[in-house]
Amino acid sequence: MSISFLFSSAQEITPLPFSSYIKKRGGLDNAYEAVAVRKNATIAFLGGSITFNGGWRDLVCAYLKQRFPDTRFHFIAAGIPSLGSLPHAFRLQRDVLDSGKIDLLFLEAAVNDQVNRTDSITQVRSLEGIVRHIKINNPLTDIVMMSFADPDKTKLYVQGITPVSVANHELVATHYHLPSINLAKAVCDKMANYEFSWEKDFKDLHPSPFGQELYFSAIKDLLSSGMAPAGTFSLKRKKNRSKLPVLLNKGSFTKGRYLEIEHAVHDSSWIINKSWSPEDALGTRPGFVNVPMLVSSKPGSSFTLQFKGNAIGMAMVSGSDAGIVKYSIDNGPEQQVDLFTEWSRSLHLPWYILFGSSLSDTDHLLKVTISSEKNEGSKGTACRIVNFLVNN
Repeated sequence: MSISFLFSSAQEITPLPFSSYIKKRGGLDNAYEAVAVRKNATIAFLGGSITFNGGWRDLVCAYLKQRFPDTRFHFIAAGIPSLGSLPHAFRLQRDVLDSGKIDLLFLEAAVNDQVNRTDSITQVRSLEGIVRHIKINNPLTDIVMMSFADPDKTKLYVQGITPVSVANHELVATHYHLPSINLAKAVCDKMANYEFSWEKDFKDLHPSPFGQELYFSAIKDLLSSGMAPAGTFSLKRKKNRSKLPVLLNKGSFTKGRYLEIEHAVHDSSWIINKSWSPEDALGTRPGFVNVPMLVSSKPGSSFTLQFKGNAIGMAMVSGSDAGIVKYSIDNGPEQQVDLFTEWSRSLHLPWYILFGSSLSDTDHLLKVTISSEKNEGSKGTACRIVNFLVNN
């Protein structure tokens, strides 16, 4: 069912305009200049499964190519299911910036930040880190921050509560004068306006074709109205783009990157599996299968990692046998973290762990040991590390 058909078949309903949920702020001047004047533009899409799956992203690409047929586009599809703002902050360099100078980036993390229960401070540090990292790399990159819908957000809005993940997206977008689209609120309000229903039309937080078209319609509204006409992008405005405001949080991951697993010094119980794949039938995620991993499942096995920066963590795979690890930084008090998640029984889930943040920006030593204890729902004590996370 198309959006236009649904609206036309309900004459008594006046659809709420998407413009009510779009904040243009600094606009899309640079994107317009790249697309319409230079006719050579790189557009990136950074997000979770809603960005990874076919749908709104494909419609945006098709729209831009149709509107600007003489422009050479390079599209970077950097969506990975299950990942939110914390993973995006540390994979940004490899998965996006290493592919070239970015003119326009679409960023979404609100759904997975909510589902993964990422705490509010980490959300802000990650989202701000992404924005500043991009702007330092290229001050003229335009960034559109999007908050997509899910049933939990709808319930909160019905109660008069703004979801934390949406509030943090808007906080960072406001501070950095970035365009944003609050589709979580739009979907909630439009359902209350009887324009469609979740059960029959939207169906899932991974939207049906109807939902994908609705997302695209809102984004198209911003792209159509937010790009300035040629000639209005002054040199003065370009210069102002390079001036970043003060940090919202001094611990933000503004230089997040991956550190290869080969940097760890480990005992003989750890191996580097050069192309790990599961021995069971559980699902996997792109980029987290058939890649090198530092692996051990033996309690007591340990490794150390020397690193420099103010944050340290790891990107790992949490399957049905995920264990518990103990860790310390600079020989400090030992702590532990459970690697098993509520989804681990059915999926080898990409999972990002922070061991420490707000550290002094200097040299440090991390020690990690597999515990003999395990989650009661886990089948084992495995630890499979894809990359380490550092902010330096």
